[in-house]
Amino acid sequence: MHLPPLQSIVAFEAAARCGSFLAAADKLSLTPSAVSHRIKALEAWLGIKLFERGHRQITLTAEGRDYLAEVQSALGRIETASARLRGSSKHELRLSVAPALGAKWFVGQLADYRSEHPEVSFVLSTASTLAPVAAGKSDLGVCYGEPPWPGLEAYELRRETVFPVCSPTLAAQLGMPADPAQLATVPLLRHPLLEWKPWFTAAGIDREEPGEGMVFEDAMMMLEAAAAGVGVALTVGLLARSYLAEGSLVRPFAHHAKGKGFYAVLRPEAYEQRWVRHFVRWLQTRARSEVSV
Repeated sequence: MHLPPLQSIVAFEAAARCGSFLAAADKLSLTPSAVSHRIKALEAWLGIKLFERGHRQITLTAEGRDYLAEVQSALGRIETASARLRGSSKHELRLSVAPALGAKWFVGQLADYRSEHPEVSFVLSTASTLAPVAAGKSDLGVCYGEPPWPGLEAYELRRETVFPVCSPTLAAQLGMPADPAQLATVPLLRHPLLEWKPWFTAAGIDREEPGEGMVFEDAMMMLEAAAAGVGVALTVGLLARSYLAEGSLVRPFAHHAKGKGFYAVLRPEAYEQRWVRHFVRWLQTRARSEVSV
């Protein structure tokens, strides 16, 4: 097999996770120069740059970011296979997930993971913020947004696009396909993390962020309101998938806007545990395998 040196792969993953060669060196009990040398060797082997190097900071290149996802997944499988041969003890992971994501996607993933890894059990709670993780009440949180979250490490699961949805009845009133300008005639449902302004711009509408209309802290409650015909809501694929599949919501417009990402967020000490790292990497693989809607 034509593979790069494993020590270089490990150094790359640690540097990307820690955000610096110095921190990675501390984790690996190496010198910063040794970490830098191993990563340079890996870049030479691959023929690409994995990091942009600045003053006391490093940033993953686009190629490095894609490579990291594959590397983390592969290391996770190696860790799992090794643990099975050595024997592993029972583990419990306390999870805190936004209600809509938990109900519409996350719970199903946990069932699949448990079927493959019965040694891991989960305690699941819902929260609209990362306060339980920051306070140590949960080991890992899954949320929609953008890092950084001070004191916590964030691992991207997938990027999302944002688009409007409404009930079939309301869509029929707007016409299919509807003219985006018709949104001025219907109620717009709002969520703190889903802003209308970027979508207006993508649809060619010169309009500011709505200052009126129902505001929902819970995205699932907002989607239920949209399905009931209350108005038009903005959403993302992972949350709207089941509604669109069953036909209770439809997409009246073809336009979409760039959204934020779903992240696994945890305290640094939690990620140091092998079995936690494996779960995060597995979750990344599952989320990225979902087909966009």
